[in-house]
Amino acid sequence: MKKENRQKSEHEFLRAFLQNKAAVISTVIILLIIILSVLAPFLTRYDETGQDLLNRLMPPGNGHIFGTDELGRDVFTRVFYGTRVSLLIGLFPTVLAVAVGTVAGVCAAHFKGAADFIIMRLADVMLSIPGMLLAMVVLYTLGGSLTSVIISLILMEWGGIAVVVRSAALEIQECEYVTAAASIGAGKLWIILRHILPNLLPTLIVLFTLNIPSSILSESSLSFLGIGIQPPQVSLGLMTGTSRQYLFSSPHLVLAPAVMILLLVLSFNFLGDALRDILDPERKTL
Repeated sequence: MKKENRQKSEHEFLRAFLQNKAAVISTVIILLIIILSVLAPFLTRYDETGQDLLNRLMPPGNGHIFGTDELGRDVFTRVFYGTRVSLLIGLFPTVLAVAVGTVAGVCAAHFKGAADFIIMRLADVMLSIPGMLLAMVVLYTLGGSLTSVIISLILMEWGGIAVVVRSAALEIQECEYVTAAASIGAGKLWIILRHILPNLLPTLIVLFTLNIPSSILSESSLSFLGIGIQPPQVSLGLMTGTSRQYLFSSPHLVLAPAVMILLLVLSFNFLGDALRDILDPERKTL
């Protein structure tokens, strides 16, 4: 019976997803960008760090789809290699932040008392610090590297996720099936694993999807300011920042990575909004 209900629920979700144009189009764009980024070495004959000073600042064309930058590097190649880094920074820190925030939020909601007070006050402290300022402190302390950016993004995001998860977990705990499980002697860990976490999954999916563009934008902003990803690594934010002086003379240097950032952020935002509507129909009707 449970298997049949699960299959029915999955079928209904898939049907609602396919009927949502924003979700389908966003997913197609995201998958296309991921595929192009993964296949970048096979789609271009240039190296992302290879310089050709005799062909500096070339406009699009002549063997260079997006032209070349101030050092003669192929912009098309660098955009998709930079997209790899931006996607990694969007996905990996968000996974860890959601994991940390989920554990913190569930523990605060279920154990209450001192655990709730300590976890929520710590989350309040993290939320009270401007995210970019916190990231700058971390990066100036640890240095501008991929690892430092990931750590800073996790610190920026986990507090807000913990607050949302705690609120959702408290609501789930008031349900009759959780009360019944507790009344027959089910342990706290069993209730968390069997009842609370499975019912938190829709909330976690939406949180994950909506936090990815935030991570991408934060990394882009930090790299644009010169304190995020450092050369010879390449990211979309770093490309935009180093090329801003050529905005009027060679606008393709800025537009190519900027448009890619725009596509990624809008696609993930639309996908997150669509998933929220699909997984929470009552919210859509409000």
